[in-house]
Amino acid sequence: MGSGVMALDTGTVPDEFRAHPDWKDPVPSITDAATLGSGLRKARELSGRSMAELAADTRVHERYLRALEEDNVSALPSRVFAIGYVRAYAGALGLDEQLAVERYKRETPDASVALQAPVGVAFEDVKRYSPRIIGGVVLLAVAVIGWNVFQRVSLMQAPQPSDIAEVPESWSLGEVPGQDIVRVGAPMAAPPDQTTPALYITPGLEAELTGIDPTDTAAVAAAAARNAPPVQAAFNPRGAIYGASATASQVVLQAKKAGALVVRMADGRVLFARQLAAGEAWRAPADVSAIIDVSDPAAFDVYLNGELGGALTGVLTPLAQLNTRAQALARQTAAQVQADATAAQAAAARATLATQAGVARTVGSAEQTLSTTVSPG
Repeated sequence: MGSGVMALDTGTVPDEFRAHPDWKDPVPSITDAATLGSGLRKARELSGRSMAELAADTRVHERYLRALEEDNVSALPSRVFAIGYVRAYAGALGLDEQLAVERYKRETPDASVALQAPVGVAFEDVKRYSPRIIGGVVLLAVAVIGWNVFQRVSLMQAPQPSDIAEVPESWSLGEVPGQDIVRVGAPMAAPPDQTTPALYITPGLEAELTGIDPTDTAAVAAAAARNAPPVQAAFNPRGAIYGASATASQVVLQAKKAGALVVRMADGRVLFARQLAAGEAWRAPADVSAIIDVSDPAAFDVYLNGELGGALTGVLTPLAQLNTRAQALARQTAAQVQADATAAQAAAARATLATQAGVARTVGSAEQTLSTTVSPG
């Protein structure tokens, strides 16, 4: 048997073990002593260690350790620190720290927390008063329902004839001679819908301005077909639209069938990349240098200023080329509108001059006729 700490044994220790020079009595349990303080003192005496050594190990002042051994609770600091001292002292002596703390709490209860009576409702009280409570609730419900029924019944009145203070004489005498009787006749037909009146055209003025007889249907149709510009298909959104806003774009690419569309900037960055389904479109921003790369040029229609401009001509198309075409068409349309307005103004001026000349001829002819009539035979 070597030296060291002996295992605790709750039974009887043989005498041959006690006669060994290395034998040490096991530390008694803290529950065997009469009080916590006596148990701590006995354990310290058996350990053979001084109070100063234990104070250095536990970092607790000697007077507090001595107060614990003497069960002098009044000499200890607050309860929290006292419990910590008990735990440290028991651990240094090889005792069960938790048992020591529980015994300290049991022997010195906390006086700051007053004992409170159990909270709860006795089942007998509930059973005794439940019929009264249920009866009160039923009576209250019946009273509320009865009051509502009474209010509704009191508001319901049977229809009664109106009281006429004075009956007109014509009601009792019938028709009065010389007095017209108002009778309601059959309903009248609804008035016809309002329509916009036809535009009035001065006879001879249209032919004078345009050089076309308005009564000649074939000539009017031929002139309309000759002057009308070719009508292109307008852009019709049939799916999602990506890219720039409608006010900041003049070029739109719309997929007639599914196809890939990739737009790369001049520096290699990808501005737009997507697999467009049939009907989806992409609006190209203006004043941007980019290259349009498509999987199938025939799968994409190009719309310039909202009108069809044909399909893409190649797999790679500069975006600046499409923007230039759109701007040129816009300028051409504006010039055509300006030219039409100028021609209309010139025609109106010619018509005015012709009208004035006709009036002058008519006046001259009238004056000549008048002078001939007035002159002597």
